[in-house]
Amino acid sequence: MEETGHGGGDGSHWWWALASAAQLGWGVFSYRTGGTGDCRFMPVKAFGVASLFVGAAASAGFGLLRASGIHKVDDLKEVGANIRTGLGVRPRGTG
Repeated sequence: MEETGHGGGDGSHWWWALASAAQLGWGVFSYRTGGTGDCRFMPVKAFGVASLFVGAAASAGFGLLRASGIHKVDDLKEVGANIRTGLGVRPRGTG
């Protein structure tokens, strides 16, 4: 019986791309507006803007994984094994 879950060919990678674009846009907007307001809150604002950029990168990466068909950790391990085989490196676990 096949598993049906999030990202099972339902185009969920588009939602991750949209989230990434929204976070990136919000981060750029926040960066461009600069330090308006009370200067005591500047460290909090800087942390918030940095969090938006990091979140945008994470969302884009997760969306890329979903779009390429990697939905489980086992899929990612298989891709890694294929890359190692293609490079001519021994598989892991065969000391």
